[in-house]
Amino acid sequence: MLAVRAGTAYLPWHDPREATRLLRYALHREGFTHTYQSSGNGMAVLSVTTELTVWCRKGSFVWTEDGLTVTHPSGDPAGAAQLIKRHLRRPAEEDPQDIWEDDSAGRPPQGSVR
Repeated sequence: MLAVRAGTAYLPWHDPREATRLLRYALHREGFTHTYQSSGNGMAVLSVTTELTVWCRKGSFVWTEDGLTVTHPSGDPAGAAQLIKRHLRRPAEEDPQDIWEDDSAGRPPQGSVR
């Protein structure tokens, strides 16, 4: 439970643990049901997938997309969930090509170096 002075509005995003819990629930509604949350020392972390971890600290959610740091206000967990969903579920043609992708479609390799 948060310690709030009498007469002060309840602001859950001031507590990183609560803001991250709300983000976790928003992501669950979007289909990301295997998440893991941990909190401590004035910050919280949410592991969404093996590729994406979201940190919450000092009023912001922070994560990395394609090598760039993304920040979003922790007071808007539903908005952060939409951004995360858009990043993780973008169409395959927008994803960078895997350098190990094989176009052979089951055919034997051609021009082998052996």
